[in-house]
Amino acid sequence: MYLLGYDIGSSSVKATLTDAATGKALASAFAPNNEMGMLVKQEGWAEQDPELWWQYVTETTRQVLAKCNVAPTDIKAIGIAYQMHGLVVVNKNQQVLRPSIIWCDSRAVAIGNEAFKGLGEEVCLSNFLNSPANFTASKLKWVRENEPEIFSQIYKFMLPGDFIAMKLSGKIQTTASGLSEGILWNFKESRPAYELLEYYGISADLIPEIVPTFGIQAEVSAEAAATLGLAPGTVIGYRAGDQPNNAFSLNVLSPGDIAATAGTSGVIYGINNQINYDPQSRVNSFLHVNGTAENPVTGTLMIVNGTGILNSWLRKNLFSSEKYSYQYSYPEINEIATQAPAGADGLLILPFGNGAERILQNRQIGAVISGLSLTTHTKGHLARAAQEGIIFALRYGFDIMNGIGIQARTVKAGDANMFLSPLFAQTFATVTDTTVELYNTDGSQGAARGAGVGAGIYPDFQSAFVGLACTRTIEPETSRQDFYEEVYRKWCALLENQLRLTKTT
Repeated sequence: MYLLGYDIGSSSVKATLTDAATGKALASAFAPNNEMGMLVKQEGWAEQDPELWWQYVTETTRQVLAKCNVAPTDIKAIGIAYQMHGLVVVNKNQQVLRPSIIWCDSRAVAIGNEAFKGLGEEVCLSNFLNSPANFTASKLKWVRENEPEIFSQIYKFMLPGDFIAMKLSGKIQTTASGLSEGILWNFKESRPAYELLEYYGISADLIPEIVPTFGIQAEVSAEAAATLGLAPGTVIGYRAGDQPNNAFSLNVLSPGDIAATAGTSGVIYGINNQINYDPQSRVNSFLHVNGTAENPVTGTLMIVNGTGILNSWLRKNLFSSEKYSYQYSYPEINEIATQAPAGADGLLILPFGNGAERILQNRQIGAVISGLSLTTHTKGHLARAAQEGIIFALRYGFDIMNGIGIQARTVKAGDANMFLSPLFAQTFATVTDTTVELYNTDGSQGAARGAGVGAGIYPDFQSAFVGLACTRTIEPETSRQDFYEEVYRKWCALLENQLRLTKTT
């Protein structure tokens, strides 16, 4: 008996087939081979074609099936993890009306800020736990204001994972957890945020059918089965945003549990059973995957948008040569970074060059390289300062989370992305003063486990984590904590100065 999990990211799509009995990943595939592109029509905008996600789902599914001798009928359930906060709109024929406005697009910031004031900050925070800010609801309002011809054709709006489920099944559905990601969920009333939609002049009829996060949501259609090589009737048993799903994949389900990731974005995600919120909405609370009306477990998320793009920018511009058709791998860059000393000889980087940053109250301050010495600093210093800058940004958000009662001594993460770098993992543990536990999992494996829960193959959550193992544990390097605390304070001073400069321009 097998389970298939998809992770629909903004950089790539990954599929993994797992053995339900052992939890072992039998085969994985990702596409495209290079990072997926974004449509950037204006500064601060970011769009992707949803049909491209479906193309890569098709490619990765066929690759996975080709790698292992598994009959499609033995694949009993499918789970979907997806990039959060994106907007997909379709007409009655389920045709996409415009490219998806994805998570890092900043165009709706002003719309969300106006709604925060118009509806009332206390109303928004106490009911939605967040400002409408730059989330899915505000992006839909942007379409209504700026593309009325397209808006008039909208039958339903969806999140990216809902779109993939629609392509698989022909059914347009979403979840309460997903709606909460778009600031479309009223926590007090355990229902959609009709108040916000009414304020935006958007009919609640555009909301898809709401299904449980875990459960038999739909089945693979004959058309999709023929396209992918799957069996018709295969159950779709789970869907969740990438960060709640990352937490689930690490068995982060209880209050006090903390998950982290450092890939396309850098994230700290903490579980809470209290309806808490940050008054400045710098960190955001959503309904966690195991949250229900009776037990409203929330996940509080802090995010740094500029994580992956900073590393990608360094690689493309400093660690590659078009002339000799050579580009350093990320492991090679990580090794070069270790050749620079801790603190990078005073070089500091603010990793905020990828749109509006929530921890900065949706400000766009750009990336900053400060203290560059043309006689001292090398590419290795830049590589190290970039990793340290990302960690300092995560620590900055961690401090905000601590202020609303989310604290932890242990952080769980997948043994992947930037945590593959021993330098990054050790520095993260030292700067945040936490024990870091790395596990043999990723988002697509978590989605597969979730599908097993939703389809009833696993009788409870704990049964779903068979085979999950800690691969490494990293303790804080106490001898360097005072040193890094001083560097972090300098980094914070640089950030505050940049915020002041941005405010006055």
